Amino acid sequence: MHITNIHEAKTNFSALIQRVRTGEEIIIGKAGKPVAKIIPYNQNNEPRSGGQWHGEIRISEDFDELPEDILTVFTGNNNAATS
Repeated sequence: MHITNIHEAKTNFSALIQRVRTGEEIIIGKAGKPVAKIIPYNQNNEPRSGGQWHGEIRISEDFDELPEDILTVFTGNNNAATS
């Protein structure tokens, strides 16, 4: 794995982008340690499909009820919540 330092990446950004366009992945590093990766962008034009989690998620019956201690924090009356 070759790491391109930040200074080199700034200086040669256009050339690095051209390499990425050909399919190469570029690793950017600071002090020799990887911090970022530039990869080719592949836009997926296929329509998204849903329903993969159907039947897997459950919402609690008390979901719409806000506990009093949380309500006092949201309304700015923190005295009751911190005592």
